[in-house]
Amino acid sequence: MQEDFRLIVDLVTVLAAAAAGGLLAALLRQPVLLGYLLAGIIVGPTGLGLIKELVQVETLAQFGAAFLLFALGVEFSFSELQKVKWISLGGGGLQIALTILVTTGASLLMGWVTSPPQGVFLGAILSLSSTAVVLKSLMERNETGTAHGQVMLGILVVQDLALGLMLAVLPALDKPAEEIGLAIGWALVQTGLFALGAVAAGIWVIPRLLRLLAKTESRELFLLGVVALCLGIALLTEQLGLSIEMGAFVAGLMISEVEYADQTLTYVEPIRDIFASLFFASIGMLIDPVFLWNNLELILGLVALVLVGKFLIVTPLVKGFGYDLKTALISGLGLAQIGEFSFVLASEGQALGLVSRRVYLLILGTTAVTLVVTPFILRAVPQLLAWAEAVPWLAKYLLKADGLMDSSDELPQKSHVVICGYGWTGRNLVKLLQQQNCPVVVVEQSESRIQQLRDGGIPYIYGNAASLHVLEKAGVAEARSMAIALPDPMSTRLALKRTLEIAPDLDVVVRANQPKDIEMLYQLGAREVVQPEFEASLEISAHLWMGMGLTESLVQSRIQTIRNARYLEFRPALSSDEVSRELKAATSDLNNKWYSMPDDSPLLGMTLQETDVWRLTGVTLMAIRRAGGLEVDYPTGEVTLEQGDRVLLVGDVAEMKAFEALVKGEAAVPAQGNSCQWLRVPEGSPIVGLRIQELALEGVQIQAIRREGKFFQGPEGSVDVQANDRLLLCGTVAALMVAQVQIVPELSSPLGSSIAS
Repeated sequence: MQEDFRLIVDLVTVLAAAAAGGLLAALLRQPVLLGYLLAGIIVGPTGLGLIKELVQVETLAQFGAAFLLFALGVEFSFSELQKVKWISLGGGGLQIALTILVTTGASLLMGWVTSPPQGVFLGAILSLSSTAVVLKSLMERNETGTAHGQVMLGILVVQDLALGLMLAVLPALDKPAEEIGLAIGWALVQTGLFALGAVAAGIWVIPRLLRLLAKTESRELFLLGVVALCLGIALLTEQLGLSIEMGAFVAGLMISEVEYADQTLTYVEPIRDIFASLFFASIGMLIDPVFLWNNLELILGLVALVLVGKFLIVTPLVKGFGYDLKTALISGLGLAQIGEFSFVLASEGQALGLVSRRVYLLILGTTAVTLVVTPFILRAVPQLLAWAEAVPWLAKYLLKADGLMDSSDELPQKSHVVICGYGWTGRNLVKLLQQQNCPVVVVEQSESRIQQLRDGGIPYIYGNAASLHVLEKAGVAEARSMAIALPDPMSTRLALKRTLEIAPDLDVVVRANQPKDIEMLYQLGAREVVQPEFEASLEISAHLWMGMGLTESLVQSRIQTIRNARYLEFRPALSSDEVSRELKAATSDLNNKWYSMPDDSPLLGMTLQETDVWRLTGVTLMAIRRAGGLEVDYPTGEVTLEQGDRVLLVGDVAEMKAFEALVKGEAAVPAQGNSCQWLRVPEGSPIVGLRIQELALEGVQIQAIRREGKFFQGPEGSVDVQANDRLLLCGTVAALMVAQVQIVPELSSPLGSSIAS
């Protein structure tokens, strides 16, 4: 077979295998890149041997990594790098140095290497993490804009920059110290000159070139020019001794500041995805399953050492740079693998005689396994954190560390609006609310955006909006309303749930990042859920309808009907299995549990509105699985609980126990005609310091207490009432009105809509 045709056959084989592997992984609800790796193993030389020209396929696969890093550069931009410059440069540099230092010492001590240069080389390999795998995992979970996403990407950028330095120093490792110093100096000079050239080109050359391409109004010409620019700069960096991938990333950064950045990203994304699948498949081809099996115990031991060792290095570093414990833990776990560029270093090291063939294969095997497990680790992190928060002695550290970093000197105390997130949406909300002289408090976790708030004199809280301590500091208990516009779904759901734990009746409007989040957010208690793409469709439709002659009142009525129906007209019709899968994915980062209803439960035969389990216990009931197999996802208040039901609950451990007590009849269910109300005990209330059994609240029962984020169901009579406690009072409307005045004497207005019937 002709060589050129052989390459085409190999390329088609790899892409077909990657498509099949990705499809299989998607059907099994696993990360698709795992399917790409598996496809590479199967068609590679150690599998079925279908690929003959491995070197040529690997060369093409480098395009995948290049386009992946190019797209990251376009999205990341210099302004994004500014946000994490200290953790990137300081933390990334320290992480590399510490990893090399620890690995050199440990490998010499354990006898794994025979000389310090070999230890340094091994440490350099272990210090690199996988930009491609981490980036792909973050993109799949829509987490590139989160604090941990920004931290990980910032550190990965520095690691990729360091690769060029490592490759330059590698040949001089076993030479005298002055030669090593010379190699490092020359590499730094090259990197500095390249950086200066990139900045100059980004200011004076790239914008003009893109404008010229855009003027042609030819999609093909624009795409061709962008691809040529990306690969041209990548090849230049390769000639300078840096990596192709680093050049592609810098090319993306140069374009990111130009007005055509979004257009560029739209055009390049399909090419990126195709070549990225080729890249991951090529990594799979390097994996020898027979060698892995024959050395399984040793490789698993090395994998464990790498995961634990890098986690213990990265986590304290991130925490030391002022990030909260959760961000540090997620970053530590997310970077605890060996990167794909380590293959390049290992290959060079073998050629220079720094490692034997067996050690080289062990490095490849260990690297491959860490790359495979990374997507699973990143998917499991939210569940691990949810479990940790359910353990009291762990929760206090997580909640304490996950809280307040800084805040304005003066914050509004009452009738204000709390805005979580100061991106474009949050910024516009603040501007519009301030025009109406409405007091606002912004909760933000980005240092650069906090500085914007400081400069603008806008009241702010620097911290995690999903933290109970931050929410309490923001005064959600006394707020008029709240808007949540956070960049990732996990933080959005946690912020909503914890806000309503503090203020169950607060009017909360939430931006849904994806259409599939809409029902989940309504179920968790959002008063209104806004989906930006759907809202854009409504506004465009309104304009077109008005142009067709429809009256403004009819247009507004039609739009409101669609909104009230939760955009159902825009959302694709899903099967019950698809809805169930979406529900499972959405609850994966919340503490959830399936619970079987007892046959003698007093709640059987009652509707969810009548049971009012959310107010009485704090849990959110997400789904009901009937005895006959029917599953009711996101049940409404009219749904009745039946014998044999299994219910999917979301809540912490105390809330789950409270629900169990309620369904078993161990806690009282409000009698027919009674109502329940959450009431906050203010400072100076006459009942502060009294025990529950001493309270003279006739006709009213205290069903639960919320104190500092903790939930106490059916508190004993000996429990003291403290200031800022939230009491769940149940009784007749008349009795609740009297109790309200007893607890908060300055209130004399009727309860009105604050009472839940």
